[in-house]
Amino acid sequence: MPAFNAEKTLEMTMADIPMEVVDDIVLVDDASTDDTFRLAGTMPITTVIRHDRNKGYGGNQKTCYDTALALGADIVIMLHPDYQYTPKLIPAMASIIASDLFPVVIASRILGKGALKGKMPLYKYLSNRYLTFIQNLLMNEKLSEYHSGYRAFSRKVLETINYHANSDDFVFDNQMISQVFYAGFEIAEITCPTKYFPEASSINFARSMAYGMGVIKTSVSYFLQKRKLASFDIYNSKHTNINPQSRLGEGQRDKGVC
Repeated sequence: MPAFNAEKTLEMTMADIPMEVVDDIVLVDDASTDDTFRLAGTMPITTVIRHDRNKGYGGNQKTCYDTALALGADIVIMLHPDYQYTPKLIPAMASIIASDLFPVVIASRILGKGALKGKMPLYKYLSNRYLTFIQNLLMNEKLSEYHSGYRAFSRKVLETINYHANSDDFVFDNQMISQVFYAGFEIAEITCPTKYFPEASSINFARSMAYGMGVIKTSVSYFLQKRKLASFDIYNSKHTNINPQSRLGEGQRDKGVC
């Protein structure tokens, strides 16, 4: 869980996590100015890490994934602790990967009517649909959205793509998807209800515009790289993740980290 000022929503998020299918929980506090770090220490969270300075949304996730791999996770689910996405989808997302159906699962707010029912601002919804249309064209894919922050990955995927080469800002998520597709992995989507309320995290209009430009740039880079018209580090750099612990022994069940 990449956390930033999540004090007001962390308890609600934790209460809905199905602990019977989760082996470890990792929370990385990105130098919050509220009581997130102390509160997390009172909960059944396996590992709580606090950045001494704010490293950004992408920088936070890098620490999350490094830590999950070091814990020996076979399935890693990224869940925001702001309660915008329901933790109750964790078993379904983990099952798709554990069953070897798909190595990546995205919880989509756009499949069905979850986004608008959950009061996603109209400008965000329209931007989501426009950017997704452009991305599907440039990347020759067919996702319902590229912008959900609720994702599940197999260990193999995280050990293959070089997520450390990505931005430390919000476009990190989109760069990960482009890396996943470039590496030849497939992505499944499941319908996800969502909630927009004052305590849920959200970026302002100016940062949304910067994010949108970054998304287009990422999709164009993918298009050019696939056609060998240009070369970009996020697709070429050797993965330099911290040395994770070895996988679970033969016969043991998959280990999941949220």
